[in-house]
Amino acid sequence: MRPIERLYEREGEPFFGLPPALATIYGGDFGLTRPGLYANFVSSADGIVALDWAGGRSGRVISGDSEPDRFVMALLRACADAVLIGAGTFQYASGSLWHAENVYPAAGHLFADLRRQLGLRPHPLLVVLTTSGDLDCSQPALGDSLVITTRKGEAHLAGSLPSGARIAVVDSDPIGGRALMDVLAVQNLSVVLTEGGPTLIGHLLADGLVDELFLTRSPKLFGRRPNDKHKSLVEGVDLNGQGLELVGVRRHESHLFLRYALQRRRSDRGSVAEGE
Repeated sequence: MRPIERLYEREGEPFFGLPPALATIYGGDFGLTRPGLYANFVSSADGIVALDWAGGRSGRVISGDSEPDRFVMALLRACADAVLIGAGTFQYASGSLWHAENVYPAAGHLFADLRRQLGLRPHPLLVVLTTSGDLDCSQPALGDSLVITTRKGEAHLAGSLPSGARIAVVDSDPIGGRALMDVLAVQNLSVVLTEGGPTLIGHLLADGLVDELFLTRSPKLFGRRPNDKHKSLVEGVDLNGQGLELVGVRRHESHLFLRYALQRRRSDRGSVAEGE
């Protein structure tokens, strides 16, 4: 793969000192502020981030199975304490492990070196948010996971989670944004990457919990038809024109890699949905 081209980067950004081979592919150094909640999505040129697709991994369809997009996803996972998803995303991505090397195997050893350099465990912890507790507990990803759920969800999951899974129970139903962040803090999960889906990210944004958004803009058009179940980046909430600040722009051929900072607007009243 040819290196990703850096077009713009805001001054004053943190840098980790990436291993040289990773920095070459990414087009420069990279870093994340700790603590922070980061979101990563790929979107078509007409704003579609999820398709009603039988294969379950519609992100690869939207990106055109872009190698640089998979590299950026892997880099973000390699820098995270945890990857946060909702139950819907967990269902649709059956069999996934949410490790860096699973989406970009060619640099797996470099991502492992980076995690050691950052003092992180070998892989990010998978955090699954579910109100109902309706999960396929045979999925291998749950072998190293934290399931955040309600009292109802705890009862549903009783005795079914694998030995490597931990469970955190909150008293609110639906799960409030503040309660979610409190659980993550107690678990010492400081840098959290969320990869889905449009409903979950919508509620996280509405609660002012997201620090930065990484958005890959794919050169594809999908269009919309009534009831086609295509989804845009944010579903289920009205954000009233929430502002973003451009932090970085990179390019690989016709794919754009955008990085935005958000003004945090925390609210203790919001709830976090678990959908795709």
